Amino acid sequence: MSRIGKLPIAVASGVEVRLNGRDLTLKGPKGELCLTAVEDVTLSQGDEGIEVKPVDQSKRSRSMWGMTRALIANMMTGVTEGFNKTLELEGVGYRAQMQGSSLKLALGFSHDVVYEPPQGIQIQAPKPTEVIITGADRQQVGQVAAEIRGYRPPEPYKGKGVRYQGEYIRRKEGKKK
Repeated sequence: MSRIGKLPIAVASGVEVRLNGRDLTLKGPKGELCLTAVEDVTLSQGDEGIEVKPVDQSKRSRSMWGMTRALIANMMTGVTEGFNKTLELEGVGYRAQMQGSSLKLALGFSHDVVYEPPQGIQIQAPKPTEVIITGADRQQVGQVAAEIRGYRPPEPYKGKGVRYQGEYIRRKEGKKK
């Protein structure tokens, strides 16, 4: 029995829930998110909140049970509080600045990298070496952060590159004479 799946998801105040068969829509102050549940689970709205139940006791149903519950809980957090990721730029001349709604990155290339964020994602650059990505969809925030980091991932010799805040870069020793 899934310890995560059996917990009901409490509906936060100010969140509108629409459940239509397998389609769930949550609308809150930070945005609107939709989820179509897989056929292996059933969704229901009770007194305690949204409940997820497996259709049968097959391996796939039990696997999807906890995952679907976690996705819905992340949606609830996203529409109420939102998610954010912070990236740090380290290296001589590495900087970020906003250019309208897009992000302009100087990462040591012969050209500047301009990143246009997808709809529902806000990017801020409070300092030249810091980028903050915010949004309601946890997966999309993580994907945008990974794409920006992918332009210049941190390298192990000098530690230069774009890294997540608090990320530890394992350093290597350089050449010896």
